[in-house]
Amino acid sequence: MKNLKLTLLALSLLLALPLSLISQDKSVTEKIIEIGTTDNRTMNHLDVLTNRIGGRLIGSDAYENATYWAAGLFEKWGLEVQVIEVGEMPVGFNRGPWFGRMLSEDGMVLHFATPSYTSGTKGAQRGHVVMEPKTRADFERMKGKLKGAWVLISGESDGFPIDYSEYADTLRSQIIKENDKIGRYNDSVTRINRANPGNPRIELKKYRDAPALFYKEMREAGILGIIQSSTVPIRALYDRKNVNYMDFDNLPTCPDIKLNEHQYKIIEQKVKERQYFQLEFDIRNHFKPGPVKYHNVIGIIRGTEFPDQLVMSGGHLDAFDVATGGVDCGTGVAPNLEAARLIMEAGGKPRRSIAFCLWAGEEFGLLGSKHWVETNKDKLDKVSNYFNRDGGPTIANSLTVPPAMYDDFVKATEHLNKINPEFPFTLSKRVGEARPKPTTAGGSDHAYFAINGVPTISFGTADPKGYDFNYGEIWHTERDTYNMSIPEYMEHTSVVMAIVLYNLANQDNLLSREDLYKAPEPVKEQPASRRRK
Repeated sequence: MKNLKLTLLALSLLLALPLSLISQDKSVTEKIIEIGTTDNRTMNHLDVLTNRIGGRLIGSDAYENATYWAAGLFEKWGLEVQVIEVGEMPVGFNRGPWFGRMLSEDGMVLHFATPSYTSGTKGAQRGHVVMEPKTRADFERMKGKLKGAWVLISGESDGFPIDYSEYADTLRSQIIKENDKIGRYNDSVTRINRANPGNPRIELKKYRDAPALFYKEMREAGILGIIQSSTVPIRALYDRKNVNYMDFDNLPTCPDIKLNEHQYKIIEQKVKERQYFQLEFDIRNHFKPGPVKYHNVIGIIRGTEFPDQLVMSGGHLDAFDVATGGVDCGTGVAPNLEAARLIMEAGGKPRRSIAFCLWAGEEFGLLGSKHWVETNKDKLDKVSNYFNRDGGPTIANSLTVPPAMYDDFVKATEHLNKINPEFPFTLSKRVGEARPKPTTAGGSDHAYFAINGVPTISFGTADPKGYDFNYGEIWHTERDTYNMSIPEYMEHTSVVMAIVLYNLANQDNLLSREDLYKAPEPVKEQPASRRRK
């Protein structure tokens, strides 16, 4: 009888266990909502990241500072912290202030930027302005005037500096030779046209154009720097063609200025009219000896039952330093940090692990996420989903998932409409065929996960209150700052992320990968008669 009572007691406890777990999950979810709506710190994280630390290019002191800061937060909140070396830059780069002005009766303060890993000035440098030569004859005619000049070059800036590698010099030399031939042809045609005024005119050939054709020769002649027109807002990236070949004894020496297109036109007109005026620039671009290592920062809430299984979420920690990375990718970093804090503050103890990933070097080619995927191939089949956030400060308000995942996401999202009725959340099944599994890297840190077959379902986002956010205006430009964020969207997104990640980590199974990607087309076998013997 006694044994029967013990058996019944054990059975009753076993039956009650799932209910207690469900109750615990609901309690944690309710606490996440409570904390997230009364003490949300998303914008505090963004403030520190952008206004105290600032632009965070890999190789910069600011990126290193952001690494220590983020790792410190994860540790303070009780997460397991991994700081993983990804690679190194041959030299470091730190951006200081910059200033420019036109010195004339109608002088003005100049609006410009320079790409990262390019030269600054040697203090405030003042000089006259010339148009760049386009033929050898032009260069020979004006080479004496190039010394101490700022040179206007052709083309519209794409944000990258002029390539000064040996390969680029070779290409420019070829164009110069072609233009020299065209120049000789045009000279002869001009003489013929003048000698035969009554005959139909022979058309002159157009020169091939490329910015800074005489880049090497102009530098040797002593120019102060080059100036190229840029659309507004000004985009400034980095010296991707030459950065991997730099060392502290071989650094760029010619400032590469991207100037507001409207001011460029004013200055260009003055030069064409041969007016005398000067430009003055003070650009403090500083290098430091390398190598300079850069790291991923990952905070893990270790699972209680399935510690080796992962629900992953991330954004990239690096940002172009011409601004402060408030949007790209502060809008990914800050919500991930806050989601981690909310789960820990609410006492969450998920069954499987949740990893919050702050990646290095996304702007230099997805370096951090690629490194993690390639060094953790044995873990990829245990990743339930990788959520990537790398866009605007818009609100996470929807998910579209494959049919096989739908029921699991219904459970994971069931409390989201309790957060704020102003921001309803919708869950939809994918309609139509799955897309093929990608074979090449895309534009953000989900890419290498997807290439390797890992689910990368991400939140749909929107601007429901109509704040007229335009990502194209911000992307990689001088306007990527803290004040471009939208606090109520960012804070709500952090709560959404925390709940979904926590609920997925508590389910009985990893998300199904059935019909995640379209099956590859079978290779058709050639008829025997056409096979190579």
